[in-house]
Amino acid sequence: MSEVVSVAYAIQQAVAPVFLLTGVGAFLSVLSTRLGRVIDRFRAIENDAGKHGEEMAVLLRRSRWIHWAISLCTVCALLVCIVIAALFIGSELGKDPSGTIALFFIAAMFALTAGLICFLREIALATGIIRLR
Repeated sequence: MSEVVSVAYAIQQAVAPVFLLTGVGAFLSVLSTRLGRVIDRFRAIENDAGKHGEEMAVLLRRSRWIHWAISLCTVCALLVCIVIAALFIGSELGKDPSGTIALFFIAAMFALTAGLICFLREIALATGIIRLR
């Protein structure tokens, strides 16, 4: 019975990181949609590069910022998965993985923060292109 209680406790501890993982997944969906729109616009104006050169340069910068945001948020999601796995491994082995969990969770938060900053920069570029037109 104590094993069931131990696993139940690990599941309770894993709920918050799972919600974070869900949020990061939704954010990755938004980012991939934005990247798709940038790529579609780039392809639409690619043939008139002389006429749309400045816009193409902005689109290229936007795609780079979105790429970084996607990469950093994916790293965050992977780190959260490691946190969840560490919770269960620690529970099964009867060890205290709190130091490892804290380290990976802090790294995940830094990666998410950096991803959000990249997203803000991409938004600034996107709204700046409106002034170009």
